[in-house]
Amino acid sequence: MHLTKSQTRPSAPPTENKMGVLPEGRLLFNMALPLIASMLVQALYNVVDSIYVSGSSDTALTALSLAFPVQNMQIAFSTGVAVGVNSLLSRSLGEGNQEKANRSAGNGILLSGITVLLFMVFGALGVTGRHPFIAVQSDVEATVLEGSVYVTICCLFSLGLFAEVLFERMLQSSGRTVYTMITQGTGALLNIILDPIFIFGYFGMPELGVAGAAIATVIGQWVAAAMALFFNLKKNPDIQLRLSYCKPRSDVMRGILSVGFPSTVMMAISSVMNFGMNQILQDIDTSETATGVFGVYYKLQSFFFMPVFGLNNATISIVAYNYGSRKPRRILRTLRLSCTVALCIMLVGLAVFQLFPDFLLGFFSPTEKFLDIGRVALRIICFNFPLAAFGIALGASFQAMGKGSYATVISLCRQLIVLLPAAYLLSLTKQVDNVWWAFPISEFVSLVVTVLFFLRIYRKKIRPLEGK
Repeated sequence: MHLTKSQTRPSAPPTENKMGVLPEGRLLFNMALPLIASMLVQALYNVVDSIYVSGSSDTALTALSLAFPVQNMQIAFSTGVAVGVNSLLSRSLGEGNQEKANRSAGNGILLSGITVLLFMVFGALGVTGRHPFIAVQSDVEATVLEGSVYVTICCLFSLGLFAEVLFERMLQSSGRTVYTMITQGTGALLNIILDPIFIFGYFGMPELGVAGAAIATVIGQWVAAAMALFFNLKKNPDIQLRLSYCKPRSDVMRGILSVGFPSTVMMAISSVMNFGMNQILQDIDTSETATGVFGVYYKLQSFFFMPVFGLNNATISIVAYNYGSRKPRRILRTLRLSCTVALCIMLVGLAVFQLFPDFLLGFFSPTEKFLDIGRVALRIICFNFPLAAFGIALGASFQAMGKGSYATVISLCRQLIVLLPAAYLLSLTKQVDNVWWAFPISEFVSLVVTVLFFLRIYRKKIRPLEGK
């Protein structure tokens, strides 16, 4: 029998993705460091936004605080779809199922496009100048108008945000996190550069105030999205982006939504929490100073939470891949490393908030009352940092192994079931300083629930792999 050349020479075994072979410490470092760096830049431009805006008018900082729930809701929906795609992509690549990986990417694009249209409709409600979402939160006309402008612009041009988040997660899911550092960093730096130009009217530009901050934000997002798409097309051979893969597939969409929807709910809960806290704080402090302080705290804490979320994103990809490859030891070692690094980051955050609150608040043109309230707020709320480190790090295992519902329950405990009732009860003392203790209380409860869920997922999903 005659054999062809291809039959006589055995084909070379396929090279496994680095997520299945590199030592866990080196792998986590290589994947997480670019994400942490880009998240820090992201946190920087969020803070710079508020710093610049605080100098444009007395009400601008409060306007951004009231608009934050909508902005956070955009992030919630874009991240929810992207997390679902990330998890399904990583598992598909770990299983060697290229077709499913490609369809995961295509159906993720379709779901993101549908959500963008919904936000554009929501943003159009404020085209007349007064967005109902802002108007229901404040009686101060200047605050309402500035907040409405910001919400309208960010929603009408939200395609950039959704595309950026989704394409960056595709890069993450295949281990190419260095490119996400480039895209996020470029978008963030562009926003930082454009902020003062548009807000204060430099280089012949009109002085646009809060509207200028929104325009700078969406320009940065669109540029980052274009770069992320380019890197996927040219530098990511693990994923093929074709129009045919965007055709709806019920099994693929279910796989994305089963993990992504809980992530969306988790972040959407954060928007509800912000809205609720704004109302509680305004009932105590009618001058809206406490509301502004709360908004500033959320920007400042991002310098420590965003790097931990970057670590979490890398951990999700690694755990999902090794779960698909049935490597339980790599899963557990990765989670241990992630918990250790997250705790170190949060302990640094605790020290900074305790020792330098006046320095941190001084960037936002604070009044004496703002400083008095903010100083106490930062020192109390930061006690939840070490607790959050373990909760976020362990929570990566839930999303990576298709148990996003666990993460949803934890988020409900942290931000609705415990936080808002605790804050409301503490607000009955009519002392705004007491309200801040609701954050460490809710974080402790959520950590207990996280540990219980992790023990369950270990018994049901990780330990059975050890004998196979």
